[in-house]
Amino acid sequence: MNDDLKKLGFRLRPRVVEPKQPGRIAFDERGNAVYEWKDDRFTEDGEEGERARRKALDHPGLSFVEEEQPANSIQNNAKGTRLGYNPYESGLLKRKPAAPKRDLRELSKWIELKKKVGNNSGE
Repeated sequence: MNDDLKKLGFRLRPRVVEPKQPGRIAFDERGNAVYEWKDDRFTEDGEEGERARRKALDHPGLSFVEEEQPANSIQNNAKGTRLGYNPYESGLLKRKPAAPKRDLRELSKWIELKKKVGNNSGE
């Protein structure tokens, strides 16, 4: 397209468009960055001021998107229990499954029964 226009005798000059900015970044007496609005209506309190500020800073190519939290940000570390604990790279350490609990009442009954049988056989 540029070549066709040049053949016809037209010249293309890139046009520089300055974006209209509603304000600029300035610094307060403590050195903190603050945004200085050019127009006084942006500094108003209330809904109208808020609406004007949002409209001034609105950009058609940008939108708000809710960030999704990762499902599980802690990675499993299979080597952590063998190599040792490193707090910066440890990750999630798998524990050995606990042994099933034993019913000690049954054991006590069995021992008592064994004692009684041992005493009866001796007499």
